[in-house]
Amino acid sequence: MHGHSTEAEVRSILEQAAKPEGRVKLGSLLTSIAREAGGLTDAEAESINQLRDKTPAKPMDFE
Repeated sequence: MHGHSTEAEVRSILEQAAKPEGRVKLGSLLTSIAREAGGLTDAEAESINQLRDKTPAKPMDFE
């Protein structure tokens, strides 16, 4: 009906279900929330940056 194989049709259906058009990505959502809340001043952002744990993450060990 659409001019391609059943496998291609199923792949297309799954892709559309997993990535619907118009979806809001997490980063965009968080940015819009921050803008609505008034955002951060440079001083506030620097304060958060100083409090942030900068210790490198330990690699996973599967043993």
